[in-house]
Amino acid sequence: MRIKDKHASDLSLMARDVNLVWNFCNELSMKIFNREQRFPSGIELQKYLNGASKEGLTVGSVVFQQVAEEYATRRKQHRKVKLRWRKSLGKRRSLGWIPFKARSVVWRNGQAHFQGLHLGVWDSYGLGGYKLGAGTISEDSRGRWYLNVTVKAKPVTRCESTKGLGIDLGLETFAGFSDESLANVEAQKFYRDLEPALASAQRANKKARVKAIHAKIAHRRKDFLHKLSTRLACEYGAIFVGNVNAQALAKGQHSKSVLDAGWSSFRTMLQYKCADAGVWFDEVDEAFSSQTCSCCGSRTGPKGVAGLGIREWECSGCGSTHDRDRNAARNILAVGRDRLAEGIPVLSALAEAVG
Repeated sequence: MRIKDKHASDLSLMARDVNLVWNFCNELSMKIFNREQRFPSGIELQKYLNGASKEGLTVGSVVFQQVAEEYATRRKQHRKVKLRWRKSLGKRRSLGWIPFKARSVVWRNGQAHFQGLHLGVWDSYGLGGYKLGAGTISEDSRGRWYLNVTVKAKPVTRCESTKGLGIDLGLETFAGFSDESLANVEAQKFYRDLEPALASAQRANKKARVKAIHAKIAHRRKDFLHKLSTRLACEYGAIFVGNVNAQALAKGQHSKSVLDAGWSSFRTMLQYKCADAGVWFDEVDEAFSSQTCSCCGSRTGPKGVAGLGIREWECSGCGSTHDRDRNAARNILAVGRDRLAEGIPVLSALAEAVG
């Protein structure tokens, strides 16, 4: 949640000191590797930071320890001897980032107390009713600061529905559904709608305006995806989504439309929301789902690039008329149910063997 702008200067000073500690860990790690051919752990790096808080830095040892742990984790994740330096100045400076451990931030009287600062925030979540955990304070490209903290979520009502839903993701139609009572969702052109205004601001070299438009696009897309994924996770007991490869399609001629759709973000949201609501979620192979008749199984649908513009077709095998996206969603649902059914005998046999 967003921190009020009056704290920006204090947080910028803290972020500068965090960058200094990060770069120290980066340089020290390289020296140890060159001398001993090994990488120091986060705990070992913390030992070299003892007493650093007495050198006039604006952050304390708790933050230093978290920076060292985060550095060791990211170096192991990326498998590199040296990570990128964090810059505090210049055109390509690193955005502000201040990590903290659990109990480092205390909520009191409507403010977040951190390292001697009383941070006023727009509390849209109601943090007063939660126990705060670890997190970060981060800056976006517009110079706005945000408090990102983990909390223990309250118990949610489990979904009791037994209905299954297949979802076919696309560009003409963002989501085609197997359930006929649910209308297909048309593609939302978040980037395309604001592209003329963005191009105008870029030509006029209005950098602040460009950043504001990009932020508006991202916020509109996130709002749409959150609302749709939440609604589906509350209404269905099992959800199956096609495994369309967004990363590969983003390299083609429809790259802007693919990135604008946000397929990967939507699937990620669905996955964790289904897990929280007790809904079965799975990504299934969608190969030939739009070409196969969901009634008779014949592969008589439109094929190839020429067939992409055909939105409705009639099966020559059984005579059924299909909406392209809804038919694909039905096939995805059938594949998901088959996979789920195949797993049941295996689990039963395993239980019998253990018993």
